[in-house]
Amino acid sequence: MQEQVSRMQAAAVSMAGLRFSYGDNAILKNIDLDLTRGTTLALLGPSGCGKTTLLRLVAGLLAPTAGAVAIGGKVVADAASNIFVPPEKRGLGMVFQDYALWPHLSIGQNIAFPLEMRGVGRAERETRVTAALDRVGLGGFATRSPSDLSGGQQQRVAIARAIVSEPDLVLFDEPLSNLDRELRETMVDEIAQLMAGLGLTAIYVTHDQSEAFTLAHRVAVMRSGSVAQLAAPEDLVNQPASPEVAEFLKLGTIASVDYRDEAWWLKDTKTWLFDGAPFGVASSARVLFTRAAMTFADPAGSRLTGTVLRSQFRGDGHAVMIRLGTAATSGPGAPELQILHPHRLAAGEIVGLVIEPASLRWFPALS
Repeated sequence: MQEQVSRMQAAAVSMAGLRFSYGDNAILKNIDLDLTRGTTLALLGPSGCGKTTLLRLVAGLLAPTAGAVAIGGKVVADAASNIFVPPEKRGLGMVFQDYALWPHLSIGQNIAFPLEMRGVGRAERETRVTAALDRVGLGGFATRSPSDLSGGQQQRVAIARAIVSEPDLVLFDEPLSNLDRELRETMVDEIAQLMAGLGLTAIYVTHDQSEAFTLAHRVAVMRSGSVAQLAAPEDLVNQPASPEVAEFLKLGTIASVDYRDEAWWLKDTKTWLFDGAPFGVASSARVLFTRAAMTFADPAGSRLTGTVLRSQFRGDGHAVMIRLGTAATSGPGAPELQILHPHRLAAGEIVGLVIEPASLRWFPALS
C-alpha cells in the first residue's frame, strides 16, 4: 500500500485499481497507469473500449466505482475513502471534440472564462489571453466571434482556453474528429509542436492510430475496458503484446501455423512456409506476418507461392494483397497478406514468396 501511495505522489497523473461500472456492466476494469510530468499519454482504441470513460474519471466528470486517481501527487478521487474533488478544483484544462465555445461571447471572452472563475484580475486576464492566442497562431482574434472562424480555428481557440490558466494537466477528448482529413493532419502537427513547446502533461483520447503515434510519448491500447498494452509507439509496432493488439494496429496478418517434418506449415494445410527449428515455441503457434517478413521471388523456383487478389498504388509502391498458398494446398480460407511491390501486379497472377523467419512475431496458439 505504501508503495502505491509513493507511486501516486511521484507521478503527474496516477490511476490505481480504477474501475467503473453501470450496474452490473463493467466499463473499466482495474486500470493502473502513471504519467510523468511533461509527457503525453494517448488512450487509443475503438468506440466502446472505455477510453473516454477513463478520461472523464480523471477529469472529475465521473466518480470511480473502485480505485483512485491522483493529479500532481494529490488524490482527487478515491472510492474507498469517499474522496471526490470536483473538476474545477483539479487544476486541469480540457479540449472537446465539439469545441464547446459560447457563441454569444467573443474569442477573448471564451478564453478568459476559466481565469474569471479563478478570480484573476482583468489586466492579467487580458495579458494571458493575448499570450494564449499568440501560442495557437491566432494573435489579434480576441474581439472576433466564434462564428467567424473555421473549424480548425475554433479548435485552436478551444486549445488556447485549455492552456490559458497554465494547468498541471490538459485532457483532449478526440479533439480533431469533427475536422476533415487534411485539416486534421495539419492540426495534429500543430498540437504536437504546441505541447512540446509548452512542456505540457496531457492525456489524449483518440481512435486514430496516426494521431496517437504523432502526439504521444506512450500509448495505451484499450480493449473491452482494459489496457491491452502500454508502450511507446515504436514498441507497439515492433513488439505488439498480443494478436489482438497487432490486428487493431493493422500491423499485418495473423495466421495459425504448426511444426512438422522439420518445417513450419500453415496449420492443417499442405502449405509449406519455411524450414527450421521451432523457434522456442510450441509445435503450434500464431504468427504475425508483416510486410517486412515477406519478399517476392521467381514463382518458377519457389516452393511457396501466392495468388494476387488486388494491387493498389500507395505512393511508395504498390500495395499488393496476396492469398497465401494455392487452392490445392491451403483451401479458400488461406490468409491474405499485403506486400509492397514496385510495379502493379494483375489480379490472379501467381507470385513466388520468401519468408524471413526473424521478422515474424510469434504468439501462443489458441487453446
